[in-house]
Amino acid sequence: MILSPSLLSADFSRLAEELAALEAAGATWLHLDVMDGAFVPNITFGPPLIKALRPHSGLFFDVHLMIHEPARYLRDFQEAGADLLVIHMEADRHPQRTLTEIRRLGLKAGLALNPGTDISPLRWLAPDMDILLLMSVNPGFSGQAFIPRTYEKIRAARALLAEAGAADTLIQVDGGACPENAAPLLQAGADVLVSGSAFFGHKPYDARLAAFMSAARGFAERPGLRAARAWRSAAPHLNP
Repeated sequence: MILSPSLLSADFSRLAEELAALEAAGATWLHLDVMDGAFVPNITFGPPLIKALRPHSGLFFDVHLMIHEPARYLRDFQEAGADLLVIHMEADRHPQRTLTEIRRLGLKAGLALNPGTDISPLRWLAPDMDILLLMSVNPGFSGQAFIPRTYEKIRAARALLAEAGAADTLIQVDGGACPENAAPLLQAGADVLVSGSAFFGHKPYDARLAAFMSAARGFAERPGLRAARAWRSAAPHLNP
């Protein structure tokens, strides 16, 4: 399992210190939620913040674009230092084209589905993505309650990806993940868990990370997850 702490729940008055504390605790990914106030009822940040953080962190920047027509901004986020760009099926008229362009820019590509969005298009889009993000809350705000039917959706998505010849595609779950439900999420087929307030609200970070990781004991890692551990950060000091 990979845990991707959500920056939205960090202390924004001391972000550089927060990122350093995550790395010291053993975290390897950071989830950055970009919201435009139109696709979702909230506004967060954009490429300038990511660009400002990039030189200070070796974390893998997992950028979740909750914005309309994300294809307009792919290069901006690539130049800012994103490692993975996840677009929403509901926000893009041509997701296959956008996923292909993300990869052409040298980034990992992901597709996100809201709780009410059916998984059937995965049959046709699976070859063009590296990760599938399943929202387990409705996007826009942190601290929401986990939607229990997500377990069933993960199992169905895992089966459909296998049928489409994309068994190595990662499944990420975003919303309400905590140490108490991590094991059943992994059992259903998840690989990457996003956690905001359930992580940042429980210091020290190394102990909280250990609580999440203990839930992964006894679960064999899929080959796709082992490969993802080698995905490199775009941090300049790691890629001279």
